[in-house]
Amino acid sequence: MKRIILLFGIILITLLGVNAQTAEGDNPMAPEITFNKLIHDYGTIYQNGNGDCEFEFTNTGKEPLVLTNVRSSCGCTVPKWPRQPILPGKTEVIKVKYKTSRLGKINKSVTVQCNAKNSPVSLRISGEVVQAPKETLPEKNIDASGSPIAK
Repeated sequence: MKRIILLFGIILITLLGVNAQTAEGDNPMAPEITFNKLIHDYGTIYQNGNGDCEFEFTNTGKEPLVLTNVRSSCGCTVPKWPRQPILPGKTEVIKVKYKTSRLGKINKSVTVQCNAKNSPVSLRISGEVVQAPKETLPEKNIDASGSPIAK
């Protein structure tokens, strides 16, 4: 009988302890991160061209938002993010630089980890890097007299 009462007591204490814990997503005051876009399409850009883009976001929650880590899927994509807390209603940007020295399709992701209830958030960049056209000078024909003749 003592064992049954002891077992019942342990189960009751365990259930009360689990029930007392709340998930971070249950907090109605928790910060929430809202981006104006989740995908940036570079389209077609030339090799060694400008690979910079920005993802603007707003803290739509009721507590300060803290970005703990922003990481990219590879080393050719470098994110920069604000390190200070973002107050409710304030807007900031995450700057992403893609190294356009490689030719080919772009399909990379940037993962944003923060204290928001909708964390983590995945951002994507896409497009294609093509070789820049070679610049050529117009040809000039020179006749026997030495003066150029336009074609």
